[in-house]
Amino acid sequence: MLFKKGKDDRRWIGEYEEGQRANLEYPTGSIVDALFDVARKYPEYFAYEYFGNKVTFRNFAKQIENCAKALKNYGVSKGDVVTICEPSTPEGVIATYATNLIGAVASMIHPLSSEKEIENYIIQSDSHIMFAIDMTIEKVMNIKKNTRLHKIIVTSPASSMPPLLNSLYRVTNYKKKVRIPKDDDDIVQWSTFINSAKNYVGVCYDSTKADELAVILYSGGTTGTPKGIMLSNRAFNAVAMQAKEMISQTIPGNVALCILPIFHGFGLAVNVHTPLLCGMKVTLIPQFNAKEFNKLLKNTKPNFLIGVPTLYEALLKQKLGKRDLECVEAVISGGDLLPSELKKKVDDYLQEHGSNAKVRPGYGLTESTAAACLTKENEYVDGEIGIPFPDEYFKIVKIGTIDEADPDEDGEICISGPTLMMGYLNNEKESNEALRIHPDGRTWLHTGDIGAMTKEGHLIFKQRLKRMIISSGYNIYPSYIENVILQHPDVQACTVIGKPHPYKGQVAKAYIVLKDDIDVTGKIKKEILELCKKNVSIYAIPKEFEYRKSLPKTLVGKVAFRELEKENEE
Repeated sequence: MLFKKGKDDRRWIGEYEEGQRANLEYPTGSIVDALFDVARKYPEYFAYEYFGNKVTFRNFAKQIENCAKALKNYGVSKGDVVTICEPSTPEGVIATYATNLIGAVASMIHPLSSEKEIENYIIQSDSHIMFAIDMTIEKVMNIKKNTRLHKIIVTSPASSMPPLLNSLYRVTNYKKKVRIPKDDDDIVQWSTFINSAKNYVGVCYDSTKADELAVILYSGGTTGTPKGIMLSNRAFNAVAMQAKEMISQTIPGNVALCILPIFHGFGLAVNVHTPLLCGMKVTLIPQFNAKEFNKLLKNTKPNFLIGVPTLYEALLKQKLGKRDLECVEAVISGGDLLPSELKKKVDDYLQEHGSNAKVRPGYGLTESTAAACLTKENEYVDGEIGIPFPDEYFKIVKIGTIDEADPDEDGEICISGPTLMMGYLNNEKESNEALRIHPDGRTWLHTGDIGAMTKEGHLIFKQRLKRMIISSGYNIYPSYIENVILQHPDVQACTVIGKPHPYKGQVAKAYIVLKDDIDVTGKIKKEILELCKKNVSIYAIPKEFEYRKSLPKTLVGKVAFRELEKENEE
């Protein structure tokens, strides 16, 4: 195993808290093996809660087994890819673990992805079966003929709600109700699918080893083209065990508020799998509503808050009593850089409302299973992103090389450890660019981020080397949106930048130059917007389109997008 090779030169080992281990032993089996071990240990503890419905680990394991039997009944075998296009609902979580139980691979898709993106994900992974939240069914049906999908299991956010809430949801959402085709045998309702489990006779469990592929998560590449990030069983179990070692409040029976979605690496690995492997209860939220955040906190009384900076921006706007947050014991921030000023405001807010917790910024990429380092509990320096997790190795290399930089010298952040991805799906070129074996014998992930490391081993984040926009924790790749807009026959040039946003951090803004003699009309504006809606995820669609006669250029003739960014900052 490459992550164990090479000399141990971790200068940060002396920075671990008393009792924290620098090296751990990881399970040799799968994600679900580790979860079922917890279920046997804490059968009557609650595994999850959904709108007041609480399910114990014992019953959660049964739900997973039933779903696994239904999958086997539908012909899914070890190594097959099951597409899961779901928000954080019980059905989405159950389907993910059930897929792992039969030795298949879970391919996680954002429900707000465009038709073209969904089509590409399904084709890339060669998936034949899909779990889809009802709101996506129209998009899925539009692209189904271009794929090898032969079964689509449709779920609803209301499926696992208590009866009264279920009825209320269906009444209040009647006008938005999705019409599911009834004359298509390839479309199956969740209830019908689960009931089919009784028709399966045999063993549904198919063991998989730690180093086998478990999950595919999708992200953009250096070109902005979405690609699949392949993560092993070991990667998920390792990040859960590492986080448990670094966070003392990971106590069985504690409650984690799961606001982050399961199609997001940070959500699935850190906000769901980690608490579950610690014997904690996850409170699942299918869609976050900032206006009702205060009610959510009062009703669920979480001990753990895990989120991106925009979540904590929303927290500051909530009207809460002086003791409403006394339940909160740990607060973790990731997905984007947490500004020092925001951290101070959130820390003060937590204290004013009864909590002794302070926000602990961390750092990681989906390619490192979302988390790889974390700041210490009571020690924070502006700009720090922490010290590496147990068994994780970090180093800073000089840009464009593999030569290690000096302490406090800026360079590219590189990571090595058991949480590294296996590579990019069907993309050897980008896999080899991201994962490189250095002379020390370890495989290193070149993150494309610029940072520095102190002589004690504390990591400082500076900026992203790659051109990327981060909006509410989601990565937006400008070149991908530019390519979509350039498909319009009247567009001559296009540049997309990140515009500062008070809540989301950044939003996409498109600068468009039309061809000579073409005037800007309402018709063209509408066509370009429709083109984006068809091909770009909702969260990535530019919030502003500015039409110009020309774009600023650098001395070598490239678009000077930094100048455009500066204009927006000013």
